[in-house]
Amino acid sequence: MACSWSPVRLGRSDIQACPLGLAAGYGISGRDVERAFERGVNLMYWGSTRTSDFGEAIKRIAARDRERLALVIQTYERRPSKIGRSLEKALRTLALDHTDILLLGWWNLPPGEALLDAAAEQVRLGRARSVMVSCHHRPTFPILARDARVDHLMIRYNAAHPGADQDVFPHLPTSRPGVIAYTATSWGQLLDRAIVPAGEPPPTGSDCYRFVLSNPNIDACYAGAKNAEQLDEALRALDRGPMTEEELAWIRRVGVSARDRAQLQQKGMGFADRLVNLISGFGFRTTAELPR
Repeated sequence: MACSWSPVRLGRSDIQACPLGLAAGYGISGRDVERAFERGVNLMYWGSTRTSDFGEAIKRIAARDRERLALVIQTYERRPSKIGRSLEKALRTLALDHTDILLLGWWNLPPGEALLDAAAEQVRLGRARSVMVSCHHRPTFPILARDARVDHLMIRYNAAHPGADQDVFPHLPTSRPGVIAYTATSWGQLLDRAIVPAGEPPPTGSDCYRFVLSNPNIDACYAGAKNAEQLDEALRALDRGPMTEEELAWIRRVGVSARDRAQLQQKGMGFADRLVNLISGFGFRTTAELPR
């Protein structure tokens, strides 16, 4: 079955993808990865937490339909001389000769010239088709967007963290990079019934993905499914389509409630607890980004 939500072109690149992507590292089986691909989900994120079953599924998918696969390979490498080696290692693991997107992970300030040049060199050599940068510092995104070497931006966005609507999207150029969002469920926070205002229904996973994908400034978002049930819930977003204005107003109210609760909890924390909460809120499990 084809992707119900129309495939999109990722920014100023020529890469076409289903707006819903799938991230490695959460426990989903290789069989379900292939099922998602047959459903139209062709954007696959091979991040820093990589499960072997997910990798084997990528190999099988690429062997029969590499042209349709839109693969993201991430590196946290900080040394320009190591960028190519990091990418080559990942490509060997997946038995591929190139990735569609080379992701430079966690740059809250713009990467140095030498590092961006090293990433661009991988594109010139044919080992990558494009370059993406992930960041948690919103004022950095407009700077990245003006760099011709940066084809895509990876940004946190959800109903509890909608700050990019003011700090990022209005400041992007007309010919903007592709924008891929992660943590649509705010690491599961938005699914917690305890944060929902009285009298309101709690959001589902598909509601969270629909909220993100209803934003015209966002091309795609990742789902970090742990199992077949979570994958099915994510896929429902494709069937249900964009949110109505009424639905958008509802889930924004839930997002405000989630932020208010988080602020109250943080006030009662000691320094060590706040530090752990900050790291968790940035989307890292030790050094691993959590694109949910």
